[in-house]
Amino acid sequence: MNKTIVIYGSSTGTCESIAEKIAQKLGCEALNVQELTADVISENQNLILGTSTWGAGELQDDWYDGVSTLKSANLNGKTIALFGCGDAESYGDTFVGGMGELYDAVKDSGARIVGSVDTSDYTFDDSTAVVGGKFVGLPLDDVNEDNKTDSRIDAWVAQISPNL
Repeated sequence: MNKTIVIYGSSTGTCESIAEKIAQKLGCEALNVQELTADVISENQNLILGTSTWGAGELQDDWYDGVSTLKSANLNGKTIALFGCGDAESYGDTFVGGMGELYDAVKDSGARIVGSVDTSDYTFDDSTAVVGGKFVGLPLDDVNEDNKTDSRIDAWVAQISPNL
């Protein structure tokens, strides 16, 4: 496996704890997006990017500078997987919209994006993170479906691992 890093933005600690679980399963480091630099991007072949969703489907605040760093870096040939935290019950019309914003930031970068997830196991109204009938990454609703979080992470890590 090539060098991999999990980069997350978290306001309440939920996305951080999920990033740490994913990093542990992949045997790599989890890094707060506040510490993201061009060097971190260039040193890692695989970037696992995660964000919580706020407001009307927006990125976690720390990601706005992180997206600028991503966009200014050379992502061509890298592999990217995305995960997002959201609340499908209270914010069903913008569920994991932050993950959709991360996808929009990297989709034309020359990177290979892996880890799409079928929508059938989720109850939500709308999401910008759904492209072609699938989520662009792993959506997690640790507020209402915390009993599914670990099994969803396990299945997703097994899915993306061969691509890393």
